[in-house]
Amino acid sequence: MNRQLFRIIPLLIGGLLIGAQPLFAGPPLLCHPFDIGQARSLPWNGTGAWWNGRADYDLKSLVADTEAILTPSTPVIVRMETLRRAAIYASRDVRVAKPLVGALNDRARRAVGTPGDALAFFDAGYLTETLRQISLLRGETEIGAAADVARAVIANIDGVSLVNRSVALRPDDPSLQFAAAIIARGAQQATWHQHAAKARQGTSKDALLARNIHQLSE
Repeated sequence: MNRQLFRIIPLLIGGLLIGAQPLFAGPPLLCHPFDIGQARSLPWNGTGAWWNGRADYDLKSLVADTEAILTPSTPVIVRMETLRRAAIYASRDVRVAKPLVGALNDRARRAVGTPGDALAFFDAGYLTETLRQISLLRGETEIGAAADVARAVIANIDGVSLVNRSVALRPDDPSLQFAAAIIARGAQQATWHQHAAKARQGTSKDALLARNIHQLSE
């Protein structure tokens, strides 16, 4: 075999394998805001970097505001964007982050065996995993302090298990499958493909999901 071709083949194979995986830039739970249209969520800047919330937002209201938005009728995609914003706000101050994490985990514990348990598990787990992604950004100049705050409040919480518990309770909810895929991507490929396939199958029944499904291929 031609020696040059022999050297090129492994590179080609490697390129194909990389191409077979979904390509993602940045923390998937953080850097791509979810399109929620005119749905109610936490106040947000909406311009500039993904971490830029409203400078005038009163962090003392974060726990109450977040819980007020996360009602049983709030769509999963709206929950995801609300929890994304809540995590970013909370990471500014550990005195805000701890009560928020505690409130959603307490609500999940109280919800066991009730009709709202799936969403309560989801909220607690998704917030935890969003904060976990913030905790991995310690070297970033703009948000290094936020990473330390996030790390301090989520150390012993398994957010993935909480989200999986939510999906197990509502396996036919394509938006929950979408959220689980967003969490799994880049780290758990087999799980990612399973959740992503189920999410894509449900876009015709969920308008908000259809508006955000492109995030599975970014």
